[in-house]
Amino acid sequence: MVTWLSSKEASSFLGVSRTTLYAYVSRGLVRSSASPGNSHLRRYAGEDLERLRGRRELRRDPGKTAERALHWGVPIMESSITLIESDRLYYRGHDACELAETRSVEEVAALLWTGAFETDLFASTPLHVVAGGESADALPFVSRAQSMLPLVAVHDSLAFDLRPRAVAQTGWRILNLLTSVAVESSDLEDSIEGTLQKRWIPRTAHALEILRAALILCADHELNVSSFTARCVASAQSNPYAVVVAGLAAMEGARHGGMSEKVETMLDELRRSRDVRKALSDRQRRGELIHGFGHRLYPAGDPRAALLLEMLGRRFAKSPELTFVRNVAKAGEELTGDKPTIDFALVAVARTLKLPRGSALTLFALGRSIGWIGHAIEQYANDEIIRPRAKYVGEAPKG
Repeated sequence: MVTWLSSKEASSFLGVSRTTLYAYVSRGLVRSSASPGNSHLRRYAGEDLERLRGRRELRRDPGKTAERALHWGVPIMESSITLIESDRLYYRGHDACELAETRSVEEVAALLWTGAFETDLFASTPLHVVAGGESADALPFVSRAQSMLPLVAVHDSLAFDLRPRAVAQTGWRILNLLTSVAVESSDLEDSIEGTLQKRWIPRTAHALEILRAALILCADHELNVSSFTARCVASAQSNPYAVVVAGLAAMEGARHGGMSEKVETMLDELRRSRDVRKALSDRQRRGELIHGFGHRLYPAGDPRAALLLEMLGRRFAKSPELTFVRNVAKAGEELTGDKPTIDFALVAVARTLKLPRGSALTLFALGRSIGWIGHAIEQYANDEIIRPRAKYVGEAPKG
């Protein structure tokens, strides 16, 4: 959500005169709009002012700015892929929730990678798959994917072409490879979501649209830790396979995609309880967290979770698992004051559709790999290495 400041507040924030502020507006550095109820008064976008002040501080004191830059929520680089604003998520200007209901995974991948829905560039690229016995059954999806990606990369000579179109084609090969790893089959359908549906739950009607929506809603989320990691690796001009391996390593963490496993375990425990609200309240009394509620970027609620839960209700209203999940969501919201997140919704999808264990994280990883490739394309084009400086706080040099 954009915070708007008056001209007095804006000029004071920047430490400049109003004349200088107006000059910044005329140069396109700061957005301005009419104040509600008074078209003669102008207001100024706080995030633009913050960005502008940050640049000025960088010139004056690079060390101080570097210290602030990596704190959560402070923008540190520009991207034209994803916007989070007013409790909505947009991919290149398109509402992600609308895309989840109207477009295919292939089209959204093309949008994030090329800026258009054109999928023709994928038609001629050879796909990589793995046979059912090639991946270790005992390992979770992320571990299997991290093992397989480097092996395939060695034999993909096209992966070292870092021009945008070539990276998009490599990205499509990677996405299909990951799908093959997820279902442990070399038999792919015409779409990513189609492969998952046929190999996981072929007899479940309407599952295809739910799986498609989940993948699209997970495709990108601005500069989260895995996407930032992916960009760092891309900035070193590592190939896209290495970018995705790095993204998977970051995403698996308990404070990122791994949160879905915490939600899954919590729901398993709650399923054995006769009174869900009391069980959640007991968790709070014991000092335990109620996982899967509240996202700081969405004060009014995560729109991705809201859409997935609504779609489940639309198609699987009689599902006992969905009824249970809804009861947990209602009780959790009452006790925390927060709404469910995408992590909660992905587990709800997995339980309602009766997907294999760990599928919530698999869906998250498959979807987010689209965003990592998009960020890699953007970073390759930027052609600058990401190299923050460290503020030394250790023992002073001797002598």
